[in-house]
Amino acid sequence: MEELLAEVVGVLVTVVEACGAAVILVGAVWAFARFVWVGVRGGGSRAFVPVRLTLGRFLALGLEFQLASDVLRTAVAPSFRELGQLAAVAAIRTALNYFLSREIAEERRQVAEEEAGRAAPDPAAPGAPGRTV
Repeated sequence: MEELLAEVVGVLVTVVEACGAAVILVGAVWAFARFVWVGVRGGGSRAFVPVRLTLGRFLALGLEFQLASDVLRTAVAPSFRELGQLAAVAAIRTALNYFLSREIAEERRQVAEEEAGRAAPDPAAPGAPGRTV
């Protein structure tokens, strides 16, 4: 019975790893296409921020799939060596995901502030509410 479970888990690990790789691949292709599109349209350096945010989200999701496959790999009668390797890999991937998520949140905040700044009327502009001419 344990051999059958190990075989099924082995297949699941392969499927989950493939899903993680597919997510990262799709994100990279999508971000590259957007990068080229933004470059052709001549947007400034700030125009590339949404491209980075999109790629970051795909990378974070792909890392989650990869971590899930690592957890699955050690699900059936793990040895202490396998548990140690899982702990090291999980720590590295979790740290990567944490810093990636933090960077994404910071970029989103900056984009939101810039959009709010553009949406707010300039009080010094002619015809602005509260301004006498």
